[in-house]
Amino acid sequence: MTNRNSDQIYDLIVDAIRAIDKAEAPLSLNQLSAELGLSPAHFQRVFSHWVGISPKRYQQYLTLEYCKNLLRNKHTTLETSNYVNLSSSSRLYDLFIKWEAMTPGNFASEGHNLKINYAWTPSPFGEALIMGTNKGLCGVAFTSEVGREAALKDMQARWQKASFKQNTKSLEKWRDAAFGGSGALALNIIGTPFQIKVWEALLKIPSGYVTTYSDIALYIGHPKANRAVGTAVGRNPISWLIPCHRALRKSGMLGGYHWGTYIKRSMLAYEGAKEETQGSLN
Repeated sequence: MTNRNSDQIYDLIVDAIRAIDKAEAPLSLNQLSAELGLSPAHFQRVFSHWVGISPKRYQQYLTLEYCKNLLRNKHTTLETSNYVNLSSSSRLYDLFIKWEAMTPGNFASEGHNLKINYAWTPSPFGEALIMGTNKGLCGVAFTSEVGREAALKDMQARWQKASFKQNTKSLEKWRDAAFGGSGALALNIIGTPFQIKVWEALLKIPSGYVTTYSDIALYIGHPKANRAVGTAVGRNPISWLIPCHRALRKSGMLGGYHWGTYIKRSMLAYEGAKEETQGSLN
């Protein structure tokens, strides 16, 4: 998938969300494709290639009502999750993720002597900025709603004394695993001890499920730290792979998302649709 195609498809998803939000009733394939200025046949092909189901089926995953119902229908309290031990690995589709955290001392040095490579790459959610050390990916950001310059500055500010170099080739293997959904991937998690606890908890949420900030606070042993948990979720440096998009408010509302709420909705919809297509194959 080229950057152009990736950006175009994501822009199409955002336009579809806006059209669905504006409509008073569910839109037919013809109505939705007309809203987007596409023929129904082309619209069908694009969506089926992207997520594996028709736009008519996918529409249900893009609605705000779907997001609100996730807590009722796909809620995990983390303790009941059937995922493997957090200290070893987590799974995202067929992607096997290994991770290690930077030591508190290295974190306190703000990345002194740390060499970070970065690259721009297509993703299912528009253009992504990925960053990595010699130990694994340490950053994933999305540019569609904030732009390249803002995304790069945001990520570089997290490790102010690190050196950064644009180097696509060094990140190709991890890039392909991250957005191809299969293979092995290493993460180098850089944060405070509290942040890392929160991000570990996020790794425990299965794809297609969600949890709340209060559930995370309870799970990590800080039941009154909902606000601090929300802040840590927002500071997650490795979006998508550490799935902060799966954390919702207790009311069922989406809450914020560092790279834009349309991306968060697109991710939840993408995972819901993928779960449907995988279930039909089993």
